[in-house]
Amino acid sequence: MTDRDRQPEDTTPPTGEPVVSKPYIMPDDPEPGSVELLQKEAAEARDRMLRTLAEMENLRKRTAKEVADAKLYGVTGFARDVLDIADNLQRALDAVPADARAAADPGLASLIEGVELTERSLHSALEKHGVKKLDPQGQKFDPNFHQAMYEVPDASVPAGTVVQVMQAGYTIGERVLRPALVGVAKGGAKAAAPANSNESN
Repeated sequence: MTDRDRQPEDTTPPTGEPVVSKPYIMPDDPEPGSVELLQKEAAEARDRMLRTLAEMENLRKRTAKEVADAKLYGVTGFARDVLDIADNLQRALDAVPADARAAADPGLASLIEGVELTERSLHSALEKHGVKKLDPQGQKFDPNFHQAMYEVPDASVPAGTVVQVMQAGYTIGERVLRPALVGVAKGGAKAAAPANSNESN
């Protein structure tokens, strides 16, 4: 087959309706419904952004609280172990009667003074790290901070008053490190109830 035998390709459109091209849309003329679609997408993106910001703020606050708690309560285990030393120092001081202290020779007096100084220094170091000693003597019994060991019949104080402290309690921050072991009065007068200002005279 030669070039002459070839027929030229038909470039005319097929018969029927003429081909109409899509009209050109100006960039200023958005497609119908696209504004609402863009507004919806913008609102969803803004909602996601606000939620993410809120989550990040909550995470920041939670992390700051955890760091503060770690600083404050990180010494809890060590502090519990040191409390035994504080108890032993107190027992050593309590073992010396008051009359023996008054009549003590200079060597014994300086030993007692050294034990007292060591005890004060230990309590000072504990307080520096947030550990405080509870002294509930004469206070109303509070089961959150005290552990009642026995009751004492004592009519001179209101019932439920701590009349004897067997072992001091300690707190660290707002938590109880060790409750105070106490004796509580029973049978005395009831503690006075707070006056109600709404009562009629």
